[in-house]
Amino acid sequence: MQKKLTITIDAEVYDGLHRIIGRRRISRFIESLVRPHVAQPDLDAAYRQMAADEAQEAEALEWAEGTIGDVAHEAR
Repeated sequence: MQKKLTITIDAEVYDGLHRIIGRRRISRFIESLVRPHVAQPDLDAAYRQMAADEAQEAEALEWAEGTIGDVAHEAR
C-alpha cells in the first residue's frame, strides 16, 4: 500500500531532482534512498530461511565446533 507524503525542499534541490531524476521518477528515487534506513527486515523469516539451508548449517556447525578447541588453549 502506498501513502502520499508532502515534503518541503530547497528550490535548487527540487530543480535538480526534475532535471536529473525526471518528473515521474522522483518518488521511487527518494524511496530507494530512504528505505534501507527505515524499513525493518523480517528477521524471523530470514533466520528460518537460513536454517533451512542444510549445507550452510553443517558448515556453520563445523566452524563453531572447530573454534571451541581454540578457546581451550587460551591464556586466562
